[in-house]
Amino acid sequence: MTSRPSSSVIVRPFRPGDLSKLLPLNNASVPAVNELTAEDLLDLVNSAIVCLVADIDDTPAGFLLCIGDGTNYDSRNYRWLSERLSNFAYTDRIAVDAEQRGRKIGETLYDSLFRHLAGSGRSFVCEVNERPPNPGSLRFHKRLGFEEIGRADHGEKAVVYLKRPPQPADPEQQA
Repeated sequence: MTSRPSSSVIVRPFRPGDLSKLLPLNNASVPAVNELTAEDLLDLVNSAIVCLVADIDDTPAGFLLCIGDGTNYDSRNYRWLSERLSNFAYTDRIAVDAEQRGRKIGETLYDSLFRHLAGSGRSFVCEVNERPPNPGSLRFHKRLGFEEIGRADHGEKAVVYLKRPPQPADPEQQA
């Protein structure tokens, strides 16, 4: 399989019409993310710092949903992080259309997130499943500069918590 260039990937903020396209992307990514209803996904989007959508030919091919600290979010992973950290941006989920993998969409989404929050002082955090195993996601996040900060065993699931330092402000944007 040859890797296609990511030049045709455009990242933009979530728009209301995206819900019907992002929900199937999310649910096709189970068990890496949990299954959601449309109402659940919309609630998450509304509570997020940002929900970034990667478009290819004006069609959503992936998304990244990021929630800030201090949010009333009922997630055991979010609670674990909230009890130990402050001033963070939590990647609650990232999902990419299986047919579009190999185009660096996940990396492009994260690069956009890092730029969006540059200079905010927020560290970037997430968790990756260890059970069921998701070694590809663990390698991906470590390649982006995330480091392990803890683990939790929830019975049917076990996770590794990861953190990446804050992104400094871009001097060119400050000029």
